[in-house]
Amino acid sequence: MSATMRAMVIERFGGPEQLQPATLPLPEPGPGELLVRVACAGVNPADWKTREGWLSAFFQYRFPFVLGFDLAGTVVKAGEGADASLVGRRVVAYSRQGAGEWGSYAEYAVIWASAAVPLPEQVPVDAAAALPTAGITAWEGLFEVGGLRAGQKLLVHGGAGGVGRYAIQLARHAGAAVAATCSAANREDLLALGAALALDYRDPRWPEALAAWAPEGVDLLLDAVGQGSLPQAVDLVRGGGVLAPVATLVAGEPQADAQRAAERGVRIVPTMSDFARSGAQLRQLVALSADGVLRAPPLTLLPLGQAGEAQRRVQAGELRGKIVLQVEGALP
Repeated sequence: MSATMRAMVIERFGGPEQLQPATLPLPEPGPGELLVRVACAGVNPADWKTREGWLSAFFQYRFPFVLGFDLAGTVVKAGEGADASLVGRRVVAYSRQGAGEWGSYAEYAVIWASAAVPLPEQVPVDAAAALPTAGITAWEGLFEVGGLRAGQKLLVHGGAGGVGRYAIQLARHAGAAVAATCSAANREDLLALGAALALDYRDPRWPEALAAWAPEGVDLLLDAVGQGSLPQAVDLVRGGGVLAPVATLVAGEPQADAQRAAERGVRIVPTMSDFARSGAQLRQLVALSADGVLRAPPLTLLPLGQAGEAQRRVQAGELRGKIVLQVEGALP
């Protein structure tokens, strides 16, 4: 194994052009850690927000900094106290970027052993790399925050994105009925995933169709878009129901009407992944993927060297599904 690795790094905050190839020292796993040869790295909105410095309130950046929260690959070394039986096995995991350490846009990444979930043969590495952030966020919003149960009705705002697609499938598996907003081009996709209603958000009449389907309002509204895109959100939820906006980290983002929510008895509970629960949630998501219950979103595969372009597309909202970076052999 080489003592160095190839990675895409930033040396300062800024636009996608800040992502540049670099050769870095090969990291060593410490106690309770694993070294993973990364095959694929998922690309999420949180990645470009990290690039622009939005996460500086959560940790101190140390440049050069390797971005990337999600990864799938093969364990090549175990640190002291870590499960050595995982060496040679394919795993999916969160990186340690959320703690200010190097992320997954690299040939190798050190992860917490507790975060590693072995991959069954049925789950390919590209699909696995798309799963952690989007899948865990969907799980958290539906079940931990929303308390979704069989027989209830759910509205997913932003059904065609990674979080939305996983949310539709998880909710249907749990026995809930699902409506989702999307563009007209994604309507058939979401119906195929199990949505009872796929509502074109560009059609001003869509709230009427939702009201006909759920006259008292939905039990849970998972807002995977945010940024003031659903100003009437509170009025779409029944009294006693839950509005769960996915945290976007956008400064000055318009918020749901708290006074109106209190008047109607609607709870507003922002949702984001919780590291203490994420390992158990990811294990369940992987098992559901292996059983064929969860299908990966449409994947756009790009080489690691195009990480800047991948983030530009995600930031601009120019794709359906997810972008995954293929790491092996991607850099010159």
